[in-house]
Amino acid sequence: MNHIQAAIVCAKAYDMQIRIRSGGHDYEGLSYVSEEKFVLIDLVNLRSISIVIEKENAWVESGATLGEFYYKIAEKSNVYGFPAGSCPTVGVGGHISGGGFGTIFRKYGLAADTVIDAKIVDVNGRILDRKSMGEDLFWAIRGGGGASFGVIFSWKVRLVQIPPSVTVFKVAKTLEQGASKLLQKWQRIGDKLPEDLFLHAATEVVNASSNNNKTIRVSFDSLYLGEAGKLVPVMQDNFPELGLKLENCTEMSWIQSVLYFAGFSTSESSELLLNRTAQFKGFFKAKSDYVKEPISETGLEGLYKKLLEAETSELILTPYGGKMSEIQDSETPFPHRRGNIYKIQFMVTWDKEEETEQHLRWMRICTRTWHHMCRSHPELPT
Repeated sequence: MNHIQAAIVCAKAYDMQIRIRSGGHDYEGLSYVSEEKFVLIDLVNLRSISIVIEKENAWVESGATLGEFYYKIAEKSNVYGFPAGSCPTVGVGGHISGGGFGTIFRKYGLAADTVIDAKIVDVNGRILDRKSMGEDLFWAIRGGGGASFGVIFSWKVRLVQIPPSVTVFKVAKTLEQGASKLLQKWQRIGDKLPEDLFLHAATEVVNASSNNNKTIRVSFDSLYLGEAGKLVPVMQDNFPELGLKLENCTEMSWIQSVLYFAGFSTSESSELLLNRTAQFKGFFKAKSDYVKEPISETGLEGLYKKLLEAETSELILTPYGGKMSEIQDSETPFPHRRGNIYKIQFMVTWDKEEETEQHLRWMRICTRTWHHMCRSHPELPT
């Protein structure tokens, strides 16, 4: 920790800003760019992970990736996990302090909600833990972006119990196959499903099978903390329109589900999670918002039109409810809890740098259209 302390003291003495990178990647690169002169404190080599299954907790340093953390947990036990994101190359420190979520957050809350202690170097170079930093600072670093308060280099978190077998399924439909009606129903029930069930929706632009024109396909992708035989009746009771059958479901261990949602084959070794290099090599831009009321059919049609303008665009709709509605908004700096039925993420990708401006322009127009829709239709979020 001496290097962190020295960097902070020197930056303060020379009036330089500090940027902190926790060893993974981020959406905007804000951890390593600035218009002012700055010092970059890279925590990539602070990767120690100490797991105590008997006490259901772990110390994990900020430079470890989520994939490394998941792998180490699975090495110790197949009935414990951690409620963090599906992308294994994200750094633990940024994910926790920034309010990151994952596929079991409806059951257990955010990664930040599991934090029981932390170690931070403050602006004066002092190393503090929860007791010495005080409850106000401990509150401030969990979920609202902790870099404003110091360099958090280690976290003590509570592990969560996972059944030995979980179930995944994916059902995809195009607009011609009734996807819009399914998405409307999902908006009404996604946040009200049992907390053991995570069912998100994602769109993509594809060729229509009938005329080869472009259309929208909506995929309903799920993780259920239990066996398939229990999941199917739950879906039949809550979302019979989706037509889920037992043969659509696949049972696996929790660590295999981590591979599944990271885009890997579940038959591959979990050692893939130790790879710190992101698989995606192109460019992308993404923005998010929170939805409190279902979007109307007219609103959805407007979104589909915008998506069809950029063939590499997509929406990712993440259901809230469950544990997220039980935690008070003021419990941590992350306030997006009760009242949000889902989070909507706009994303577009491209391969060539010279295409950057046109895709950024599309994103600006798309999100302006979204906010205009929100103002024009009272049933949409504000």
